[in-house]
Amino acid sequence: MSPVEDALARALREEWSRVVATLAKRFGTLDIAEDAAAEAFATAAERWPADGVPPNPGAWLSTTATRKAIDRIRRESGRDAKHREAQLVYDYDPEPLGAIDDDRLRLIFTCCHPALAMEARVALTLRMVGGLTVAEIARAFLVHETTMGARITRAKGKIAAAGIPYRLPSADDLPGRVSGVLAVLFLIFNEGYLASAPDTAPVREELTGEAIRLARLVHSLLPDDGEAAGMLALMLLIDARRSARVSSGGELVPLGEQDRGAWDAALIAEGHALVRERLASGVAPGRYQLLAAINAVHTDGDRPDWGQVVALYDHLLRLDPSPVVRLNRAIAVGELDGPEAGLALLDPLEPQLVEYHAYYAARADLLRRFGRAAGAAAAYDAAIALAGNTAEVAFLARRRDAL
Repeated sequence: MSPVEDALARALREEWSRVVATLAKRFGTLDIAEDAAAEAFATAAERWPADGVPPNPGAWLSTTATRKAIDRIRRESGRDAKHREAQLVYDYDPEPLGAIDDDRLRLIFTCCHPALAMEARVALTLRMVGGLTVAEIARAFLVHETTMGARITRAKGKIAAAGIPYRLPSADDLPGRVSGVLAVLFLIFNEGYLASAPDTAPVREELTGEAIRLARLVHSLLPDDGEAAGMLALMLLIDARRSARVSSGGELVPLGEQDRGAWDAALIAEGHALVRERLASGVAPGRYQLLAAINAVHTDGDRPDWGQVVALYDHLLRLDPSPVVRLNRAIAVGELDGPEAGLALLDPLEPQLVEYHAYYAARADLLRRFGRAAGAAAAYDAAIALAGNTAEVAFLARRRDAL
């Protein structure tokens, strides 16, 4: 991406919601605000490559959009009337607009438009608002980078072709969009929790921290939404283990070998309380609530109850029979009933997870425990070749070399 394209993408992420909200408040109509903002961004796309990116892109966009809005008013109204409306520009005191006070969360809800397919809206939002690269999004969806790039391009094309309007979400819009928002936040958190690129830190705290901050806001906006509570609990229980996940030598430390005394007891207590609250509600749990419950078991006591973990994965499979969920259940069965039982469930998944490093890492560990060193070494090699996280690569290499 060129510097100009990067500036435009950053401006869209950071300024679009603010510019539209400001204009709508100033001129009293969202239609004018949307049209003026769109014209301003189109003008930027034409002029910035030739003139260079202005020192303050946000101010440039706001000024240009304001002029476009005034021009629109002048065209549609008499001269006296349009002067009175334009004068509002000088009297406006910015304040939050709509149901969501936080700019970034508002933009995420806005981009998760129900007219787009779920995968498309999540991928597009991750790119334009979440700050993830196409390669990072592709790894999250287990697809090739070119495939994900085409998917994002098609989503943009559908917005343009169908004339899908940019609308700041009202309180009534939130329940219909929250599933996409939670998916976006979960993938941002995952990229921070276990960074997929070799040229970044193994754990990106700026991503995990922002995802948790936004998850707290979603939970406060929708306190009765079980999945919003489950998502927050899941993030808290995972993030509580962050300080114990990477050794001083830069190597990933698996859950069973972590120093539990280094875990954040306050985050664990908060996560457990959210899980108990959802269980007490009597409402059938959703995907994120079940994942939170699994992590609650992992953080309860000195050793997880693998029977409970397998039972929870059985419930989760009925909601999400994806290969990744089946992989994690196979790992849990391997802990409960032994490596041979785990391998029997793992082997059929290879065609679907042939480019997923975690599959080969799990297979290598089960084969190692089963005493099949040659097969374990080959699986470790495959996992190392596919893994991008430097701490994970170091851990896998040590395990392979110790065979």
